Amino acid sequence: MKILVISDIHENFHNLLLALEEAKRRSVEQIICLGDLMNTGIAKVLAIQEIPVFMIWGNNDGEKVEIMQTALQDDSNLDVSVNVYDFMELDGRKLFLSHYNDLAEPMAQSGLYDAVFFGHNHKASVKNIGKTIVVNPGEICAQKTGLSTMAIYDTKNNEVEIVTLEGSVTLKSDLVDNYFRDNAEKLGFRSDFVYEDKS
Repeated sequence: MKILVISDIHENFHNLLLALEEAKRRSVEQIICLGDLMNTGIAKVLAIQEIPVFMIWGNNDGEKVEIMQTALQDDSNLDVSVNVYDFMELDGRKLFLSHYNDLAEPMAQSGLYDAVFFGHNHKASVKNIGKTIVVNPGEICAQKTGLSTMAIYDTKNNEVEIVTLEGSVTLKSDLVDNYFRDNAEKLGFRSDFVYEDKS
C-alpha cells in the first residue's frame, strides 16, 4: 500500500494540487496530513478527494470549527483527529503521527512503531531509529526551504521516498525574508525564520 504523507500546506492550493496529482499518478491509497492547513478551503479540497485523507492538527489551523464541519459532511472523504498526534495501523504497519518534531524521536525509540511521521519544522528528512523509520515529509508550501516536498510511504517494504514537486510556487521573497529577519525579535514567532537559499 502506498501512502502520501504531507504537512505544512499553509494555504498553498497550487502546491497541494500538484501533490494530489502526483498521488494519483503513483496509485496512492491513503493520504496522511500532518497539519497546518491554515484555512477551511484547504480542508474542502482534501474532503473531495477520491483517496481517503486522515489529518491531525497543526499549530496553524485556526478555523477548527469550519474544518471539522467540512470533515463531518456526508460526502466528505476527510477524517480529522482531535489531537496534534495520533496512531494508525495500515496494511499491518503501526504508525505514529505528530505535527511536532519533539514527539517523533521518543516515540520511535519506543520500538512500538514501524514508522513515525512528523512535520512542523518544514525540513524533509528520513532516518532510522532502530527498526523504526522516522520521516518528515517537509513542506507543501515551499515557504521556508523554497521546495515543495512530500513523502510516499510504502507499507509493503517499510520504505519512504521524499518527492520534490515540479512546478511548485512559493510566497518566499527577498522582501518577506528580510522583513522576518529584521523583525524576528519583535515578531516573536515560535518557529525559526532563517531561510535556506535554494538558488
